[in-house]
Amino acid sequence: QVQLVESGGGLVQAGEALRLSCVASGKTPEIYTIAWFRRAPGKEREFVSAIKWNGQNTAYAESVKGRFAISRDNAKNEVFLQMNSLRPEDTAVYYCAAQEYYTELDSEVMYDYWGQGTQVTVSS
Repeated sequence: QVQLVESGGGLVQAGEALRLSCVASGKTPEIYTIAWFRRAPGKEREFVSAIKWNGQNTAYAESVKGRFAISRDNAKNEVFLQMNSLRPEDTAVYYCAAQEYYTELDSEVMYDYWGQGTQVTVSS
């Protein structure tokens, strides 16, 4: 099994940037697809981005394309989400999650492991 620990959230003003980190540990964490989801206040959790185990395939929600970038360092078992040009509507708890495939990336049920979440708050 895999354990995921998130960090990097905080309070920023609109237009600023944050970089989130998800560190994976356990059994062969480098073979898993890692995704970021977020839950805004009063909303359901939604897909943000995903990256395949090889780091060559990525996916983004339409709302973050051109602003967010996902990457991974398999030597450190760490995945990053660089969030630029943040908007108040990006305010949410951000979660990382892991699945053993690279399919149905926006479906929560595909992911076997989840982190605890990290709060991102963007003020206007």
